[in-house]
Amino acid sequence: MQQQQQQRRMFTAALLALVFILAAVSTTEAGKKEKPEKKSKKSDCGEWQWSVCVPTNGDCGLGTREGTRTGAECKQTTKTQKCKIPCNWKKQFGAECKYQFQAWGECDLNTALKTRTGNLKRALHNADCQKTVTISKPCGKLTKPKPQESKKKKKEGKKQEKMLD
Repeated sequence: MQQQQQQRRMFTAALLALVFILAAVSTTEAGKKEKPEKKSKKSDCGEWQWSVCVPTNGDCGLGTREGTRTGAECKQTTKTQKCKIPCNWKKQFGAECKYQFQAWGECDLNTALKTRTGNLKRALHNADCQKTVTISKPCGKLTKPKPQESKKKKKEGKKQEKMLD
């Protein structure tokens, strides 16, 4: 019984110590001066509008783009930014637009072209890209299969001519 009373006293003392520590911390924080928030600048500067990436050499790789914005009190209205055009992207749809293409379709015998469509996968730097695109390419040679026997006869004929010479 005496042991239980002693444990209660220790628990009460620990609880009072905790309350005292919390009170001390809160008064210390309350005594600190609050830092005034930075004045938010109401800028009349517009959003940056970026041109397309122009490669330094060739039609892909590292390059630069120009940015402009409007506003009477803007400190900076134009700036140049480095950019990169991936070399494996289809340039005809914009160097900053990446598409996921389907498999090539069947050859259209009227036009001798086969087509496929691509859905927009990713656009770099908020580029203005079409959601879907379609590309075409020639089907390739459409040849009629020749019988193998005629080739063999020609070779045999040539061999006999050589032997006779």
